[in-house]
Amino acid sequence: MSTPPDSVTNQRIAERLREASDLLGQQGANPFRVSAYRKAADTVAGLSEGIDTLFSREGADGLEALPNIGRGIASAIAELLRTGRWSQLEHLRGSLDPVHLFQALPGIGPALAERIHSTLHIDTLEELESAAFDGRLQRVPGIGAGRALAIRATLESLLRRVRRSDHQEAVTGPPVATILAIDEEYRRKAGANELPRIAPRRFNPSGEAWLPVLHSERGDWHFSALYSNTARAHELGRTRDWVVSYFHDDQHAEGQHTVVTEHRGPMDGRRVVRGREAECRVHYEKNTAPS
Repeated sequence: MSTPPDSVTNQRIAERLREASDLLGQQGANPFRVSAYRKAADTVAGLSEGIDTLFSREGADGLEALPNIGRGIASAIAELLRTGRWSQLEHLRGSLDPVHLFQALPGIGPALAERIHSTLHIDTLEELESAAFDGRLQRVPGIGAGRALAIRATLESLLRRVRRSDHQEAVTGPPVATILAIDEEYRRKAGANELPRIAPRRFNPSGEAWLPVLHSERGDWHFSALYSNTARAHELGRTRDWVVSYFHDDQHAEGQHTVVTEHRGPMDGRRVVRGREAECRVHYEKNTAPS
């Protein structure tokens, strides 16, 4: 007897959640976080209707109402249902390729996708949509106001966004002091060879497991931090300087920030969160004792 279509979708989503749980366990994440994904997988696998049907009818609220599924996991399931991809799982695998992802949108070819990624340092469709809303997308060479509006409209349709506040919450994320603390922990432990390593698929022809990964918590925030394995980081020789921190909790959408060493201006030599430089300046002013 054939498997009902609803069951196929549920099993596919459950398999992705279990894979995330397994990878987090292998990479030393908090056991409660590991368990949360496995429990969510069991919930999805045991549903009596298709989770895609539930999502179409009730949206994210319907997902969050399920047992063992908070807002963070609901966001992950929604991303899988909308796009067939889950960026968090891809970076856990070491296979995240934002350039390939952006090319899935009409009118974005390989060269433009690479310029978007290298100019804005964003990896997900949600971040691209946010950049289209707040004007950053027009900083990319080759994207004027008309093209940015077209990309924004495509993303709105694809991601079914209805509230701009969701973008701002996801992009802003934790305080810069928290992000900088995760950055410090990651670089210290990576330098001391205290972290598990994964073998990224991009820019790694030998298949070497060279990329350290940190899973850590600060309050209700969950973080995964890795060196930036992007074309731009390799081109500039900054793969051991740029650190990408992915974050989420059950009250916020997932997001990420890149932390780099500033090489000019008043914060020369300081670690700075890209896109939140003004906040970093205030942070350092408050935490630097007068001489």
